[in-house]
Amino acid sequence: MKNKKQFKQFIKTNKIGIVLGAVLLAAVAENAANAGGVVVGINITPPIVVAPPVVVAQDDYVYYPNYGVYYNSNRHQYAYLNGGAWVYAPAPYGVSVGVLLASPSVHMDFHDSPEHHHAEMMQKYPRNWNGGGQDHGHDDHGHDKN
Repeated sequence: MKNKKQFKQFIKTNKIGIVLGAVLLAAVAENAANAGGVVVGINITPPIVVAPPVVVAQDDYVYYPNYGVYYNSNRHQYAYLNGGAWVYAPAPYGVSVGVLLASPSVHMDFHDSPEHHHAEMMQKYPRNWNGGGQDHGHDDHGHDKN
């Protein structure tokens, strides 16, 4: 008899569960039918990313015609031809910074690579160019002259 009682309880509980499930399904179906094609969704706003401003400094050159050397004051680099190839280095080749700084120089008006202007600069300022005794853009390049 105990088993019969449990069986009746099981059937009664399952019937309630089936009825509740059917009611819930009908309610969801009715809401979906009444939605009129409206789609319900979740909107997520993407995070706002603020990047720091980019500062681009133009290349600025001083040319030393006696040595065919350019100094880029923004990059603190020397540029010169060596064996037919352009070299960019932290120090000039074949001459000390002090000797270079004591030689005539001229500030360049271009802001791209010296290789694009070197032929013109060699004609305008030949190796024996003395600058007419004027200071044409000397600075110490951040180095001691000795």
